[in-house]
Amino acid sequence: MKFSEPPFWSFVSLLFLCNFSNAQQLTSEAIKLAAKEKLSESIFDFKSFLAMPNDGHFPEQVNANLIWCDRVFSDLGFEIKQISTEGAPLLFAQKIVDKNTKTALFYLQIDGQPVDSTKWKQANPFEATLKQKGQTTWETIDFNRLKKEFNEDWRIFARSSSDSKGPAMALISALQILQEKKLQPLYNIKIIMDFQEEMGSPHLAPAVAANKALLQADMIFIMDGTRHLSNLPTLTYGARGIATATLKVFGARYPLHSGQYGNFAPNPVFEVSKLIGGLKDANGRVTLAGFYNGINLSDAEKIRLNKVPENLDSIQKRLGIAKPDEIGATYQEALQYPSLNVRGLQSAWVGSDVRTVVPSEVIVEIDMRLVPESDGTRLMESLKGYIQENGYHLVDKNPTEEERATYSKLASFTYRLGSQAFRTDMSSNIGAFLSKALGKVFGDQIVHMRSTGGSQPIAPFINTLGIPAVSVRIPNPDNNIHSPNENLRLGNFLEGIITCLAILDEPLN
Repeated sequence: MKFSEPPFWSFVSLLFLCNFSNAQQLTSEAIKLAAKEKLSESIFDFKSFLAMPNDGHFPEQVNANLIWCDRVFSDLGFEIKQISTEGAPLLFAQKIVDKNTKTALFYLQIDGQPVDSTKWKQANPFEATLKQKGQTTWETIDFNRLKKEFNEDWRIFARSSSDSKGPAMALISALQILQEKKLQPLYNIKIIMDFQEEMGSPHLAPAVAANKALLQADMIFIMDGTRHLSNLPTLTYGARGIATATLKVFGARYPLHSGQYGNFAPNPVFEVSKLIGGLKDANGRVTLAGFYNGINLSDAEKIRLNKVPENLDSIQKRLGIAKPDEIGATYQEALQYPSLNVRGLQSAWVGSDVRTVVPSEVIVEIDMRLVPESDGTRLMESLKGYIQENGYHLVDKNPTEEERATYSKLASFTYRLGSQAFRTDMSSNIGAFLSKALGKVFGDQIVHMRSTGGSQPIAPFINTLGIPAVSVRIPNPDNNIHSPNENLRLGNFLEGIITCLAILDEPLN
């Protein structure tokens, strides 16, 4: 597809987009045409946005991204305010078009996951790289081709391309289109930008509580998260919470020669393997007492969940697994339950660094994904109790000489509660509003998901402001989120701009 349009389309563009009053709505054709006309410029602005590293652990990176966002929303005519926290500041922007109309709050995540550049198939993970699918791998092509050409299956590879600068840029592009056409959104807009989401947004909840009046709105649109596996436009009405834990099991004081001590010094890996292996039964269900308490899906809920277009065999084939865990009869049902996962395991050395030793310690990193019915503290304390019931003496730090001489099983265990789970009624007004807005441009090709498996820091808004929230999903499901070679499909980016423009142009009645 070529970006340049013949004169006829310029006439059509004017016909659709000029002389609209604030109360008038754009047609589906006008929305799609405006997004296509804006696309090339938006992609190159997106490239500049991606060029700034955005690890929330580093204040200088936070500040650079904050300045960029401040400038962009100031140029769009928004009032800007920094909200101070004990960590990184939040950035707030608002545009009041009519004090007597309703207000929507958009949540944007600006930071990204840390980067291990050695794992990326490009020199710089922050230099947006355009690629097309080759016979066996993704092949780099000249980014400047996007000035004249567009292929919906080309992809932009860069950290945060999908999670979540891509969705943020889609919203910015839609707002720029309205500004260029001298049109206003059909309701008041507030935007909150989070620069430490990947750290669990540790200071978000108190900031929301301290700025309740400033942030007050009628509903929240979360511009974050990946689409359903079908890659159809997706609305997600909830997210699981998260709690994380670190278990460190101690063996001998230091790594020992496996020949000299292999029949004498216990290897902690064997005991840890039994310990974590006992956390799940043969069907993959967590064995901790009461882990699934309070979750009862009605037949009606199961019917609605399973309207999502999925095929279990196709999912298994895509994932490369022969058999799923048996928590819920389908993938969608499985997402309605809490999960327990070993997200990392470390002991001694492997690969080219392997050596013949009895390891001195084992580190196990664990995460739990929580649903609204879950009590994160209770479940983590239950895990701690399970470790103790299996004979481990827990210490706060490295064991003392006396502890080493007294206890055959020594470990430390710490945990942290992160984002809370939330769930919005799928029959609520926010669902009806978004369904109508997206239905105008996508028809009935919209996926409604009760919950996503991932976590989002939205519960503080819901609990403090008392308003519903829905996640508007834009990125392709195979985007390598949180991993090396993260990417965003260009067709998804275009549909993201269309999505945001349709939402901004729908009256919030």
